[in-house]
Amino acid sequence: MCRVLEVSRSGYYAYKKRPKSQHRIDNEKLLIEIRRIFLDNNSNYGSPRIWNQLSNVENIRCSENRVAKVMREARIVAIQKRKFRLTTNSKHNYPVWPNILCRNFTVNRPNAVWVSDITYIWTFEGWLYLAAVLDLFSRGVVGLAMDKTIADTLVMQAMQQAILRRNPDKGLILHSDRGSQYAGNDFKALLTQNEFVGSMSKKGDCWDNAVAESFIHTLKVELIHRMKFRTRDEAKIKIFEYIEMYYNRKRAHSTLDYLSPFEYEKQKIIIGKP
Repeated sequence: MCRVLEVSRSGYYAYKKRPKSQHRIDNEKLLIEIRRIFLDNNSNYGSPRIWNQLSNVENIRCSENRVAKVMREARIVAIQKRKFRLTTNSKHNYPVWPNILCRNFTVNRPNAVWVSDITYIWTFEGWLYLAAVLDLFSRGVVGLAMDKTIADTLVMQAMQQAILRRNPDKGLILHSDRGSQYAGNDFKALLTQNEFVGSMSKKGDCWDNAVAESFIHTLKVELIHRMKFRTRDEAKIKIFEYIEMYYNRKRAHSTLDYLSPFEYEKQKIIIGKP
């Protein structure tokens, strides 16, 4: 049963003519800024990242709860993440490295520990496979390779690019899952030649390589699941742009004090200089 509100016609029009409160005006201004940041980040940011951008980057005073309430009332919702699934094929006869990393994901300097993973992307031309190498210090992608096959050369190319780009010292730890591409003789030889140390997750345990898995998950949620790629080349361009122009340089990371990977690395290196 509907309840009829007992409001007079004159009372209703008086309410309509009543000036907006300062709080409402401020919230409308805040909503404009929220929508700008939300759209600038391709609908990927929820209230914590938007609040951080407003408060700590643009010096707009507001609380995180207020940002969340304004977003909720305006029905602004970030893209929801999906559960990721295991994609590694560890059924091979290659020897594997011991798990040296042991889920110690906190590193105090760049190029000390790298992590790597492989994923696949569907296009109308067929599958495109991607291998990425991340620096555990900043979570930045330092090596990237994409190809139509998942041959052992895929992870080799990603690792070689990372080496050329960063020129790491001897003793660097490279952690991965137990996939045959990482356990193969060629990849192991690459690590040995550079005097790097190999480390591998326990069998079937994706949490041992959680940082690399998380990056792949973020890439799929924020880009791949939202697009249909006509060709592999189109997918390569979009993925490269997302990683190099957005993820590495702009996207706020909650574990990095809401800085992007490369900005975090830049600030920490400057602070650490004598």
